[in-house]
Amino acid sequence: MGASLQPELERELVRKCKSGDARFYEPLVRAYEPAGLRLAVGMLGNVDDAHDALQEAFVKTWESLHRFDLRRPFGPWFFQILRNHCRDVLRSRKARFKVEALDERLEARPAGVEFSPERARQRSAAKEVLWKALEHIGEDHREVLVLKELQGFRYGEIARILDVPDGTVASRLFHARRALREALEEMGVDYDGEGPGRD
Repeated sequence: MGASLQPELERELVRKCKSGDARFYEPLVRAYEPAGLRLAVGMLGNVDDAHDALQEAFVKTWESLHRFDLRRPFGPWFFQILRNHCRDVLRSRKARFKVEALDERLEARPAGVEFSPERARQRSAAKEVLWKALEHIGEDHREVLVLKELQGFRYGEIARILDVPDGTVASRLFHARRALREALEEMGVDYDGEGPGRD
């Protein structure tokens, strides 16, 4: 989830990068940049900080490639580095997560899917409410919701990113959805429990 590369091509690009050929890193960056930016925004709350964090995470990933096991999928490993860097940024700036104006291009949308103007307006309004609600829940709850509901990762992928057992993901997601429901109720919004951003 999150990249457009075929697994075999991705593995070959990573293998060449591990051998020190930086020319093959750019396709990996392009493939993971959109989903990486959405994840960083989901954790940090604003696009500028997310762009900075994403670029620094790409640098850290490159510098750590010599330790990467080619038998593992690259995506969850990269997202784990990005997630850890975002957490470091939040700790270092000692600031609350605070949503600023978000670019609608951050929304993941399947290729070829178009919405009517009314449906687009409804989705935009729903997304705005969701992001505001994310301000009012804890960091652990927020990140698992971003990974599952906004990014669409599977439980196993989230477990690898968060470095926790699969069962822990299910538990965290249960508590995160409850926290989100409470935050939305405080905002006067009904939450159907099916998860935000779904059609």
